[in-house]
Amino acid sequence: MSVSLMRVWLVACCLLAGSVWAESPAGGSPAYGVVEDATERVMAVVQEADAYANEDPERYYSAIQEILDPVIDFRGFARTVMGPYASSERYRSLDEAGRAQLRDQLDRFSEVMRVGLVRTYGKGLLAFGGSRIEVVKPDSDDAGEPRVSVRQLIYNDEPEPYVLLYQMGRDKAGDWKLRNVIIESVNLGEIYRNQFQDSARKFDGDIDSVIENWATVEVEA
Repeated sequence: MSVSLMRVWLVACCLLAGSVWAESPAGGSPAYGVVEDATERVMAVVQEADAYANEDPERYYSAIQEILDPVIDFRGFARTVMGPYASSERYRSLDEAGRAQLRDQLDRFSEVMRVGLVRTYGKGLLAFGGSRIEVVKPDSDDAGEPRVSVRQLIYNDEPEPYVLLYQMGRDKAGDWKLRNVIIESVNLGEIYRNQFQDSARKFDGDIDSVIENWATVEVEA
């Protein structure tokens, strides 16, 4: 992924991170309000970290992790990345020992993705400068929908704004969770799913080896 797109993805994580506190979203759409409300809270964390991140990076990563954990569906994202290796069909085809192994693999890969994403993207957050950010208000109230896409425009030093689509869904409690992000038609979920499948072929289908050797890397878009 190019530096510019990576920076936009960093912003995407940041803006969604604070949504756990958005109990009364504005604009008629809960998902829209979540994204809109999150900006100020999360950027305040990033600005504060300017004073200590170099000396105490773990404190910074912990602060970012604490904010991201309640709003990003890391397990759902990890399962999507694993693709057919964690599908319901494959799970049903396994015996009890195989199912237990798959559950353990999904747990471990969810944690690998959780830590890797936060650390990879967290490093770039401090370099993020001021940009004008616009969350596009939906035409209708989508509060009753189980899944929505929230469109966002980020104006930087380019002639045209970056366009982001936040793919969000409700969990069992009815709270909105980030499931995927599409940046300028680049589907991050698909990028990481292709990476997982390439790695699975490299290790002859040994999923444990895939997880142990996984690295959340930048991909040329």
